[in-house]
Amino acid sequence: MANVKPTVQLLLALTAITAIAHGETTTTHLHFYMHDTQTPSPGSPATAVLVARGPTPSPVDPTNRFGDAYVIDDPLTEGPDLTSSRTVGRAQGFYLAASQSLDALLLSVNMVFTAGRHNGSSVTVMGRDAIFNEVRELPVLGGTGVFRGAGGYIQIRTHSFNISNGNAVLKVDVFISV
Repeated sequence: MANVKPTVQLLLALTAITAIAHGETTTTHLHFYMHDTQTPSPGSPATAVLVARGPTPSPVDPTNRFGDAYVIDDPLTEGPDLTSSRTVGRAQGFYLAASQSLDALLLSVNMVFTAGRHNGSSVTVMGRDAIFNEVRELPVLGGTGVFRGAGGYIQIRTHSFNISNGNAVLKVDVFISV
């Protein structure tokens, strides 16, 4: 009988640890479109602004813009059409042409939600965006509001890209665990 009490205490402790490890985490999937506009048009202002120009030409690839830095404040919408889709937030941050030989960016962005049940919350993302890959995966570093302490990842797909003016619409899927 003397050994029963420590065994029960150990089982209760293991049950509590398991509950904390498995019962507290919820995963949220968000889906929206990010509109990156380098060249403005009527009704669509520039949301990505070149703030630093890299060396021209790149020592490895003369068509590459290695070193170019853009600051962004891109709208996030429910659908791919900027004018007819509901705005759900903003992607605020920067991207850098961070590769001399590949078309890859360093993307650092806060996705700030301004509508719906996530209004006032944000998710922070930073990682390598190989822009010509079909699907790019970047880590979620954290969040605020309902996403405080978040982890996870995003997947980016190019919905449309205009090579002549640099404007792009990106399909974004966010998988967040809190």
